[in-house]
Amino acid sequence: MRRHRPRSSDPHHPRRPRWRRDAPAPRAAPDGAARLSAGAAILYGWHTVKAALENPARRIRHLYATANAARRLAEDGVALPVQPDVVRPDAIARRLGPDAVHNGLLAEADALPSPELEQIEPAGLVLVLDQITDPHNVGAILRTAAAFGVKAVVITARHSPDATGVLAKSASGALEYVPIVTVQNLARALATLRERGYYLVGLDSTGERDLREASLRAPLALVLGAEGKGLRQLTRASCDEVARLELPGRMKTLNVSNAAALALYVASERAN
Repeated sequence: MRRHRPRSSDPHHPRRPRWRRDAPAPRAAPDGAARLSAGAAILYGWHTVKAALENPARRIRHLYATANAARRLAEDGVALPVQPDVVRPDAIARRLGPDAVHNGLLAEADALPSPELEQIEPAGLVLVLDQITDPHNVGAILRTAAAFGVKAVVITARHSPDATGVLAKSASGALEYVPIVTVQNLARALATLRERGYYLVGLDSTGERDLREASLRAPLALVLGAEGKGLRQLTRASCDEVARLELPGRMKTLNVSNAAALALYVASERAN
């Protein structure tokens, strides 16, 4: 006679996720069974992975999810393009490292294609990053860019972090919303933007005047330099003007991601 195991009355007792009929069925994966694929964009965290799953332009190679995260995706009606491997949280942690906050989700995906500058609509705001190498800062800038409806973020092929891992987590899904244009030569890219009608404003603590007093007009490209080094000389010379953020307190500089947020707020109010 087959015995039925009684269901736990504990509200925190894990239950098997319910799947929509048209969703791929989960498959169990032994802890640590798979290595991260070479060349894949590594996406982890709830907002990051959910946005990637909902982006039809993003090709997902593998999806690892805890039972709770898989159930939550199903409850949110997220269509899954691949069968998820249902694993324990520590299995994901071993793939990423103990400090990664993964929220029970890890995806390996193809990188999104980089559009050409000529494909970006000459309207609104564009951000240009001059060799900002910290992935936390670039990710935070992308998140802010998505919040302000920035048309694109321009980065250099060298001295810029890859759109994966920590950067993707810091962006909190913004990788799926803001195109990243990768260029070989930033000075030439700025010249192309000017030819397309963009007004180029560099942001630097040594700028001639406060950003609120600058000649801001759309389409506008805000150019930000790395912390410490600021704008490189050729980048600075390629801008139509260089402005600063005038701060009332004793600290006169900000983290570059905070500076980007403040600059975008000022520019979105002024550049119409």
